[in-house]
Amino acid sequence: MRINVTSVLVDDQDRALDFYTRVLGFVPSTDVPVGEYRWLTVVSPEQPDGVELLLEPDSHPAARTFKQALRADGIPVTSFAVDDVAAEVERLRALDVRIVQEPMDAGPVIIAILDDTCGNLIQIASQQPAP
Repeated sequence: MRINVTSVLVDDQDRALDFYTRVLGFVPSTDVPVGEYRWLTVVSPEQPDGVELLLEPDSHPAARTFKQALRADGIPVTSFAVDDVAAEVERLRALDVRIVQEPMDAGPVIIAILDDTCGNLIQIASQQPAP
């Protein structure tokens, strides 16, 4: 068994596609109409055949409540790996991304949290070099 698709609940699929591709650097994978929404996925350019990230509409009332509760408590909905958190934060800041938590040492990883403009907090993390 392996993970094939995971999702991020978004309030606007077009805005999410722009942010997750143009800003974060993912690439489009699947875009299929499904009623009033789309089955819209992106993948890492480093793993084009890897796990797909579904930009899933948050139209269900429970989804919106869940997202709001996580955001209110400062909890990221997911985490993405990067090579260097500090460098990625600077790159994102230059693109006017709102950094919610500056890079911080969290033991074996360095983490930071950003706002994805679609109602979510997203964590980025990189492994600390071995001592």
